[in-house]
Amino acid sequence: MRVAVTGVAGFIGSNLADRLLHDGHEVVGIDNLAYGLADQIPQGVHFESMDIRDPRLFEVFAGADAVFHLAAKNCIPDCEDDPVETASINVEGTVNVFEACRRARIKKIIYAETSALYEGTTVLPSREENVKPESFYAISKFAGMAFARRYERRFGMNLTALRYFNVYGPRQDYRRTIPPLMSAFIIKLLKREKPIIYGTGKKRRDFIFVDDVNDFHMQCLTDPRTDGGTFNVGSGSSHSVLEVYEMLAKMLGSGAPPEHLPDMPGDEAQETLADISAARALGWEPRVSLAEGLKRSIRFIRENVLADADSLHGDREDPEV
Repeated sequence: MRVAVTGVAGFIGSNLADRLLHDGHEVVGIDNLAYGLADQIPQGVHFESMDIRDPRLFEVFAGADAVFHLAAKNCIPDCEDDPVETASINVEGTVNVFEACRRARIKKIIYAETSALYEGTTVLPSREENVKPESFYAISKFAGMAFARRYERRFGMNLTALRYFNVYGPRQDYRRTIPPLMSAFIIKLLKREKPIIYGTGKKRRDFIFVDDVNDFHMQCLTDPRTDGGTFNVGSGSSHSVLEVYEMLAKMLGSGAPPEHLPDMPGDEAQETLADISAARALGWEPRVSLAEGLKRSIRFIRENVLADADSLHGDREDPEV
């Protein structure tokens, strides 16, 4: 199949492009490189440097069998600081993607929503129908969801919504203003520096490894049972920030104590936990444990982010990692 991916230079987009190419598909990648990195785009991708708000986007989509729309402004503190740009990218940009898909007569659109849609709810695990967005980021995604429903009703388009929980793994963006938890912890611990924990560390999150996410991406691409559906993509279990720190500190043999800072603005949910029964009903199941996912993440950061990471350990090589 010929598949277009917006946000192809980002964390999930670049991993998805790798998987698509591996499985024999042709990939057209779209990214304006405002947040993504050119060196993360896999070889073999037909890359178009373009903003998702560009009115010519439908020309890039022409001839594609499916579109994955992953491009977004998604760092919650940054979204809280700039709601205007957040709305421009996540609402206007998403509507432009839907319109480009309509004009290009795309048969299947799979687009990213977010577990942040559940941030105001207290019922766990979170089911797809129980949303209560509060942050600017979540509200922008809620607006995109509403436009998706209207495009389905008005034009009969085939859209599948995926609500990612805390996805982690290789290429997770450690360069963000406030880096994602896993990559930030690993880099600090490898450098024998104090990791930063925002708040008490007791908040719990549903972490899902990117390879498991890609398994469901591939199913959505070909399984008609996913057409028009909304699916949580998480592990169905949660771990506290402190638990993750303790696991990584043990794996890396580091005693560097964490530094605690105030909670991040907009990140107020005490726990995220996915009800993944809808995806499981289609035969999908997360396969990578948190321990295994952390080991793979450490390996990637050692080899690709901190080339001299082993020298930080002296002659020691931890067999767990």
